[in-house]
Parts: sequence; C-alpha cells; structure tokens
Amino acid sequence: MYIDRVLRLIAGTFVLLSLALAQFHHPNWLWFTAFVGLNLFQSGFTNWCPMMAILEKIGAPRLPKGCPAK
Repeated sequence: MYIDRVLRLIAGTFVLLSLALAQFHHPNWLWFTAFVGLNLFQSGFTNWCPMMAILEKIGAPRLPKGCPAK
C-alpha cells in the first residue's frame, strides 16, 4: 500500500476516533479533530504533511514515477 492511501486511512481514523471520544468521553477531543483538519488543509497548499514525514521514515513506499493515483 502506498503512502498516499495510508495517509488518508490514518487521517480518517483519527477524525472518527476523536469524534467518538468527544461524544462518549469529553468534548475537548474535538480540538484533535480540528488539528487533523488543519493539517490536511495546510498540506493541500504546501504539499508537506508531518504524518507523511513519519511514514517515509518507517518505509512506506511512494507511488512509482509516472503511475497515476488509483
């Protein structure tokens, strides 16, 4: 699995988890949802994401050159 797909899976999981924690534990977990959303927003403009740097360090492969995203 390539880094772009892993990144979307992680972001979606974090959002859903923080929403569930806000619902069942404490509303302050919504700040974590906002943090994830802000990171996704800024990465759309800068093409840099902290999670992508982490995933690269642990060896998640990027899409091969010339291969369109599926």
